[in-house]
Amino acid sequence: MNTTLHTASSRGHANHGWLNSYHTFSFAGYHNPNRIHFGVLRVLNDDTVAGGMGFGTHPHDNMEIISIPLAGTLEHRDNTGNHGVIRPGDVQVMSAGTGIAHSEKNHSRSEEVKFLQIWVFPNQRNVPPRYDQQSFRAEDRHNQFQQVLSPSPDDAGVWIHQDAWFHLADFDAGFTAEYTLKKSGNGVYVFVLEGDAAVAGQALHRRDGLGIWDAASFPVQATSDTRLLLMEVPMSL
Repeated sequence: MNTTLHTASSRGHANHGWLNSYHTFSFAGYHNPNRIHFGVLRVLNDDTVAGGMGFGTHPHDNMEIISIPLAGTLEHRDNTGNHGVIRPGDVQVMSAGTGIAHSEKNHSRSEEVKFLQIWVFPNQRNVPPRYDQQSFRAEDRHNQFQQVLSPSPDDAGVWIHQDAWFHLADFDAGFTAEYTLKKSGNGVYVFVLEGDAAVAGQALHRRDGLGIWDAASFPVQATSDTRLLLMEVPMSL
């Protein structure tokens, strides 16, 4: 088993007033040659957007883009006609493929929205652009791994063009579970949303991240009430 630790305080940071963003991997003005990606996981941004503000229409191509709201409401609109609002408990995916232009804005004019913006390199280029979102029940991740993303439209959660599986988990203090990888050769990036945990023996705290590879499984123990996001991804681009 190999691991790499990224503490919350080691992340890149940009505060634009309307946008306060922490970057686990190199992004925009933050460049760290040792923190470009974890396998096909390219971007993990922890964003807070002020009320009434947001990202204007901008293009993407050949990237799988996942948005996970943590607080508040996020409004999406794109040039293929999709328009929706996502809230905590929802997961949104956009396959940029041959090209798509979209905007993401705070749906509220008064309350902040906090969300994770995640980019994953696809395993197929120039696919038709697509958009999807699903809602997930909080009780289905209490002391268990709740699958919210997979490579297949026939599996649980939203799907992307990549052999990746995402899980959310809300563990009570003292609860322990074993995560078993779905595919040999993949790695897992564990991100602590709230609380504290010991993952593969490594103590982690709020917004710390731990990459794990060359392992078939590993233990996850909550040392306080803990919320986690586990992103299993191929390690080869």
